[in-house]
Amino acid sequence: MNTDQIWTLARDVLRTVHALGAEEATVATSRHDEISLSRRAGKLEQATQATSQSLSLSLLANDRFSVHSTSDLRPDALQQFLREAVEATSVLEPEPERRQPERARCGLGATEAELDLCDPGWEAMTVEERRSRALALEAATDALPARDQILSSTCYFSDSRSDSVRVMSNGFEAAWRSSGFGHGIEITLSEPGGRRPEAMSWYSATHLDALPAPAQVAAEAWQRVARRLNSGPAASGRYPMLLDATVVGRILGCLGGPLSGAELHQGRSCLAGKRGEAIASPLLHLSDQPLIRRGLGSRPFDGDGLQARPMPVIEDGVLQNFYINTYYGRKLGMDTTTGGRSNWVVRPGARSPEQILKDLPACILVTGFLGGNSNGLTGDFSFGVQGLLMAHGEVQAHLSEMNVSGNLLQIFHQLSEVASDTWAWSSLRSPSLLFSDVEFSGK
Repeated sequence: MNTDQIWTLARDVLRTVHALGAEEATVATSRHDEISLSRRAGKLEQATQATSQSLSLSLLANDRFSVHSTSDLRPDALQQFLREAVEATSVLEPEPERRQPERARCGLGATEAELDLCDPGWEAMTVEERRSRALALEAATDALPARDQILSSTCYFSDSRSDSVRVMSNGFEAAWRSSGFGHGIEITLSEPGGRRPEAMSWYSATHLDALPAPAQVAAEAWQRVARRLNSGPAASGRYPMLLDATVVGRILGCLGGPLSGAELHQGRSCLAGKRGEAIASPLLHLSDQPLIRRGLGSRPFDGDGLQARPMPVIEDGVLQNFYINTYYGRKLGMDTTTGGRSNWVVRPGARSPEQILKDLPACILVTGFLGGNSNGLTGDFSFGVQGLLMAHGEVQAHLSEMNVSGNLLQIFHQLSEVASDTWAWSSLRSPSLLFSDVEFSGK
């Protein structure tokens, strides 16, 4: 389907479900195209091309609410799907809080041109250009000085584009288009005893020209895997912990659940009742920024159709806002903010990670996580970690087989410095973060 056909389908579905008895409906239709290549051992390992079309539908009929989706858009199948969706809704319990927001609150926080989320060059990309980009990654890997130490390597390149349309009974309509590009290199080494440490460097962007050069990707992949050679646990104890900017999301992201209206309503949030209170060090400034140009989490409106706006989440360590959509705002009697994250942005500090590490006689630099879990109600967490034991900026040991544990209500109070190295290839834009007196278990 092209964009005009997507528009026509969405409007036709809205009219149909109203005729079938639905009081309100939101229809979202989309088309997604994706191509990916991988090369291994000098050969094309895999090439995939996929196109998907889908329709999602939320209904309110006699104050009863339901959500449905289908990828079968053939006219006869779609008509049956819509009839059954409306019929199924009638047997549910009433939820009048599910009504759509007022039309005046819905809209675009920025134009398509202002957000610039779709690379105009995507349509012109050829098979040969995609192949050459995968080959360039492979050539950069082959050019590494330590190439003879590599047991295997795989290079990846992928690109995609999505076109979507939303129409709502309250009169809000919008169409949006976005593209995505990614490339990376995975390297595996061999150690005596059969261990095979591996690591990957991967970058994502909305535009092709934002991806770093293949040589940079290869050098980072090598640095990461080399840090895992001859690794093992350090002594258990409490250490300063520097979270590398690329992995900050593993712990910072644990706040996402407790900040949500759903978890508050269900009594599963350790942050319940803490708005306006200090939940972190005054050094932590976290905001939700949906209007960043070319941002991987950027959007013009949220899941309710509400106009996207920047929102402070934590300022000077004080909790400012929860993620409250229209439904949970009504259930909880709270002001609606937005239903979910866009781009999370942490305000950077003044010093680089290298400068910070030079001042520390002992520190664990965490560069990767392996498994673990967190509890949104209690705030307790425990994760397996990989990294480096550092002393005044010098590597003392490569670490693995260690766990870091703590509590969300405590760990962010232990934030002692925010670095300057913001990681920009993610919807979480954070620099490295230094925490004091963190519990590690090892040997």
